[in-house]
Amino acid sequence: MRPTPLALIFALALAAPVHAQTDGDSVAMAATDTPAENTMEAVDPLAPREAAEVTLEEFLWVARPVIVFADSPNDPRFREQLELLAARPGPLMERDVVILIDTDPSARSAIRTALRPRGFSLVVMQKDGSVGFRRPSPRDVREIVRGIDNFQFRQEELRSGGQ
Repeated sequence: MRPTPLALIFALALAAPVHAQTDGDSVAMAATDTPAENTMEAVDPLAPREAAEVTLEEFLWVARPVIVFADSPNDPRFREQLELLAARPGPLMERDVVILIDTDPSARSAIRTALRPRGFSLVVMQKDGSVGFRRPSPRDVREIVRGIDNFQFRQEELRSGGQ
């Protein structure tokens, strides 16, 4: 099976996590780390971000965090989940999804401490900060968006004409 371009982005993101935040636009801009240059570069809004570098409060009423936990980045379920997410980014972007990853239990990130996963876990949050659902094994995008579309806030978005 040949990797998709987005799957390669996910793989690169695992090797060098994105340190920028998105502001809800389809493409966010992030300043480079070089102080001499104040240039901007495009950041993929669905590029996985390290959970230790963000807080859930940053996403309140702005985005729906999809958090992928594992005890190691080498966990095959973790890799499979990232591939599944990369396979169909469109429906996730339409639902304001941000992807967070946490593969280091010893770091005790605030998100890991709050959600207390055991081994591999997929947690989909609502925009109000509550847990929408948890799954102990990888899920495809179709199942994830079906779950999101059943959230009360998503139903209200659809009725009010929002995405």
